[in-house]
Amino acid sequence: MIAIVDYGMGNLRSVQKGFEKAGWEASIVSDASSLSRSSGIVLPGVGAFARAMENLKQTGLFEAIKSEINAGKPFLGICLGLQLLFEVSEEFGLTDGMGIFPGRVKKLPDTVKVPHMGWNKVFFKKETPLMEGILNGSHFYFVHSYFVDAETPDQIVGITEYGLNFASMVQKDNIFGIQFHPEKSSTLGLRILKNFGGLVAKNDRNSRC
Repeated sequence: MIAIVDYGMGNLRSVQKGFEKAGWEASIVSDASSLSRSSGIVLPGVGAFARAMENLKQTGLFEAIKSEINAGKPFLGICLGLQLLFEVSEEFGLTDGMGIFPGRVKKLPDTVKVPHMGWNKVFFKKETPLMEGILNGSHFYFVHSYFVDAETPDQIVGITEYGLNFASMVQKDNIFGIQFHPEKSSTLGLRILKNFGGLVAKNDRNSRC
């Protein structure tokens, strides 16, 4: 079972329906014990970074998510869920994030319309199983005002241009993060959810061997 984390900040039902259309069972959960019983974790999210971190810590989900990630469980952060993986955000002052990826969350430049809303291209910097069967330069749907300034180039697997080139996809081992919304990105978005479900199933089989 794939656990979709409910911490009061996400478009949860749309993500759940996306996984169902892609052929994978996914449940919306809000407690640490449900995360421990899952085979993979998805952290979606829209809204303010500081409020999101506060909610995760108050519910005990912050430590639970980090523990499951460290145990090797596949993890996917979507939009705000990607940004929370980084060390700090500049949104409304400085707020510490999970610190799983080195780097900082910054506001998009004033030279472009903010928020960045609509379809845009993602160009692959390296291969990732999350994008299996998807062509380089494919379009996905974005809604965000902040971007991640990732400090480790090897962890950037996709970039997008909007006023500047920013990391729209990152990966470290079992941890994946995407700035765009696969649940709003039609057929290709469902393919990403299908690919993540396949990674979860493969990891689950291997852990039982």
